[in-house]
Amino acid sequence: MNDYKALRIFLLAAEKRNFAQVARELNMAPAAITRAIAALEGELGVQLFVRTTRQVSLTTDGAIFAAQIQPAIQALDTARKDMMDAHKADQGRLRISAPTWFGKAVLPPILSGFRNLYPKINFEISLADGFVNILDQDFDLAIRISTAPSDKFTIWRKVCVIPRVLVAAPDSRFPAMEHPGELTPEECLAYNGESRRETWMLSDGSASVEISAGRAFSANNGDVLADMAAEGAGVALLPRFHVAGHLRAGRLAHVLPRWSPPDLWLTLYYPPYQALPPRIAAFSKYFEQHVPALMSTLQ
Repeated sequence: MNDYKALRIFLLAAEKRNFAQVARELNMAPAAITRAIAALEGELGVQLFVRTTRQVSLTTDGAIFAAQIQPAIQALDTARKDMMDAHKADQGRLRISAPTWFGKAVLPPILSGFRNLYPKINFEISLADGFVNILDQDFDLAIRISTAPSDKFTIWRKVCVIPRVLVAAPDSRFPAMEHPGELTPEECLAYNGESRRETWMLSDGSASVEISAGRAFSANNGDVLADMAAEGAGVALLPRFHVAGHLRAGRLAHVLPRWSPPDLWLTLYYPPYQALPPRIAAFSKYFEQHVPALMSTLQ
């Protein structure tokens, strides 16, 4: 008999004070319980129980030993349960990193729908617009909106294309422009995870132009950039879903509609699993099935 099992038998006997009851709860023969306790006492070289015909009671050494090992056995029980739950599709914890706007506008109905199917799965959601290292921060997966993945230490799954548009205040000079060369770097508001400058690549299908953005203003939050553009501070390059409401309300206008930047991708990133744990695979499948349609309603 392994030590872990023997210690669990001992702790249950210490709680119940009756070997026969322990045998019934563990579906073991009473003699097997007696032998397990005797073997543990022999190994430790101390008497753990005082036996009578009706019940058993802990000796002083037994009470001390029980108090010392109980936290460790409880921690092992919890670790075993967590590990077993982690490899079930309908149980366990999912720790997810997502961009702030996406987490607020898109993720709630996805999480709600998934939990209706898998109510025993628990979620921890962390929202951030900067780059998040999912390996260092112990995430099960990350939702990212970015250019083509280049991280060699994670695996990823592309879900859908995220088109981007140039926008500015309707009453500014920018909506009337016909060529990106009319823009100055100071007028280009940069969206960067570290609030630094970025480079815009724009193409009309036959020619390409490269523009430096963020010389005067950059931010790691799309809402801030959309609001700054609406105030007339310059031109912002943002995902269409992020500014669709502003465009419909007339707070922003499309700039240089013939010139397009490369599309972004909505992507699921994972630590380098050999195979996706079932709960993560189940969420990924649900996410892929429902997010594209939801995103299309926001653009």
